[in-house]
Amino acid sequence: MEPESQLNLPAIQLDAPQPSGLATEAEAAQQALAAFPLLAEATLPPETPVSGSFAWVFVGANGLRTGWTVIIFFLLWRYLPQFFGTLFFLAHLIAPEPSYTATDSFFRELVLFISLLGAAATAMLLQYRPRNLLAYNLIGPKRTRHFLVGMVAGFAALSLLVGALKAGGWIAIAPSGTATPLLIQDAALWGLMFLLVSFYEEGTFRCYLQAMLTRGLNLWWALGSEAAICGWLLWRGKGNGIWGVLLIALLGLGPCLWLALRKAESAGFWLAAWVASTFFGQVHTGNGGENWIGIFSAAAIGFVFAVSVRLTGSAWWAIGFHAAWDWAETYFYGTADSGMQTQGSLLISKPAGNLFWSGGTDGPEGSVLVLAVISITLGALLLAYGRGPKALEPEAQAQL
Repeated sequence: MEPESQLNLPAIQLDAPQPSGLATEAEAAQQALAAFPLLAEATLPPETPVSGSFAWVFVGANGLRTGWTVIIFFLLWRYLPQFFGTLFFLAHLIAPEPSYTATDSFFRELVLFISLLGAAATAMLLQYRPRNLLAYNLIGPKRTRHFLVGMVAGFAALSLLVGALKAGGWIAIAPSGTATPLLIQDAALWGLMFLLVSFYEEGTFRCYLQAMLTRGLNLWWALGSEAAICGWLLWRGKGNGIWGVLLIALLGLGPCLWLALRKAESAGFWLAAWVASTFFGQVHTGNGGENWIGIFSAAAIGFVFAVSVRLTGSAWWAIGFHAAWDWAETYFYGTADSGMQTQGSLLISKPAGNLFWSGGTDGPEGSVLVLAVISITLGALLLAYGRGPKALEPEAQAQL
């Protein structure tokens, strides 16, 4: 004989009539949980620590406070690539020094992408919600359409820039002479590589940081973050266009102050966009061959990407644009990209004439003409999407 159950479960009448006045499924769920007090208690997050206590400094209503969560994410984002890079090196997937070929670049970017996933997933588990990585600005309407439109826009914008440089005599373009089968292979490999680049960079700045900072950043923390970024560059910067970062920080100060002091509903989003864009410019100062225009343009296009998140409701437009821009720059036209010249391209392009116009070793992104192209891109984005759906908060996206 089987032993009798030790659980004293309440009797449930399967054919009981539905209570009158039950308006929503949420009310039905609450009534169902009322029959199981322990289960109902388990669905609730722990209580927020008493204000002013030691635990309160670290823990809020949603678990670990946003500031601490972002710091942990940043530390993991910064150091996990060393761990995974060592594993890839031991597996003979990457060499000690980059060769700037499509295959080598793909595996190096894969290291960064895996590290991002690990950092974001770990940081996510430290809070009660969201419990879905897609909740960080990757859930929204018409995702596939926005991604594809972004790709077309990115290729068109880079082509407009190269066309302007060619018309002015500031770039020389010639066929690479590579055999067709190898060109097709390189096109696919560079395409995959730049998808990883886009997922990594947009996943870091327009997805995780934009979403988290929107929720937890106020004016004083934004000012402190900007001061820390700029102060670090002035102290440790080696001259690779750091003035571009300082300029974007200065340009964002006035509008963000105005929004914050007016207590605008959208202030949190734009404060986050300001900090994330400045940081995006800062990380590009580590590239060799950058000038201040190239760094400023990186930060500026980061802001345009934040605008696209606000207008489309997700980061998919930015992901598509970023991947297509880099692919066109590196593979299709064969120009330098953020100060780096790679191998294996359809065309080969070299700067010519005045560095202010040609961009020099920075490539088209270092030309003053890029600022006009970024402005046109922003205008086209606003014209196409206008007052579209706002980006959802992480909590709201997690419920979709």
